[in-house]
Amino acid sequence: MPLVAAAVCPHPPLIVPELAGAAAPELAELRAACAAAVAVLYAAGAGTIVLVGAGERTAELKLPRRGSFAPWGLPLTVGLGTPHPDPTGDPAGPSPVRAAPPRSDPAPPAVSPPVGVGPVPLPADDEGLPLSLLVGAWLVDRTAPPAPTAWRLVSVASDEPTDRCAALGARLGVDGPWALLVLGDGSACHGPKAPGYDDPRAGAYDGEVARALADADAEALLGLDPELSAQLGVAGRPAWQVLAGAVRAAGGDWRGELRHDGVPYGVGYLVASWRRTEPTGPDGTPAGGTGPASAGGVAR
Repeated sequence: MPLVAAAVCPHPPLIVPELAGAAAPELAELRAACAAAVAVLYAAGAGTIVLVGAGERTAELKLPRRGSFAPWGLPLTVGLGTPHPDPTGDPAGPSPVRAAPPRSDPAPPAVSPPVGVGPVPLPADDEGLPLSLLVGAWLVDRTAPPAPTAWRLVSVASDEPTDRCAALGARLGVDGPWALLVLGDGSACHGPKAPGYDDPRAGAYDGEVARALADADAEALLGLDPELSAQLGVAGRPAWQVLAGAVRAAGGDWRGELRHDGVPYGVGYLVASWRRTEPTGPDGTPAGGTGPASAGGVAR
C-alpha cells in the first residue's frame, strides 16, 4: 500500500512551550508550522504514521514506548503505543496511546532488515526515546488524529551511509495508506553563537535542503554528503535520506511545500509537507497505479 504523505520537522527540545519558558513565543511560528505539517498526514488518510529520526543506532523501537524531557529540565513524559493495526480485524482499528502503559503484550517480532542493511536490533523495553523521536511523539501527541492511528518508531544512526538510509526508506511500507513524520535539524553552525560555531558553508547547505524540501526533490536529498553534513552539525541528514528512499520507492508524482525556514539559536529549523499529486482510490491506492513503470517520477 502506498506512502501518501510526509512531514519534515526539526526536533529542538525548546519547541515544548513549558520547557522554553519565557522564550516560548520565539518558536511560536515553528510550533504552528509543525502542527500544520502533522495535520496534513491525517488529512491524507494515513492509517499508520512512521516516525523517523536520528539516534545512536538504526533500529525499529518496540511499542508502547515512552520518553521524558527530564534531561532538558522538564518532568514531562510522552509516549506512543499500538505498534501495528489490530490483527483481530476489529473495525474500530488501532487506537493511539497518549501515555504508554507498562508492557503486558508479547514483544513484536524483529523487523526485516532493509536491503543492504544489517540486522535491525530491537532495544530493551526500558530504553528511552532519542531526542528526535521524543519530540516527534510530543508533536503527534498534541495534534490529536481525527481517526484511529497506528504508529511506528524508527531510529537511524547519525553516521548511517546514504545508500543504507535509502534502502531503509524503501522497506518501510506497511498495510494500508501510511505516512512519514521525519525529524531532523539543519546545520548547527549559523553564526558565532551557534552550538557548532560559525561555518560559512552552513547557509548554502541549508538553502539547498530548503529548496529540495520545497520541490519534493528526493534525488537532491540523496545527494547530501554525509561527511559535510557531520562537519556542519546536521542532525537531519539520515532521516531526510530515509524519506527520499521511501518516496523514490513509492514512485508517483509529489508536491512539496516549505512551511518554515529559520535559524534561531544558530540552528537550521526546516518544516515541510510532501503529498502525492495523483488521485487515489478509496483504499489509498493511486488510481493510475504505482508499478515499476512509474517508480522514478518525483515532481520538481
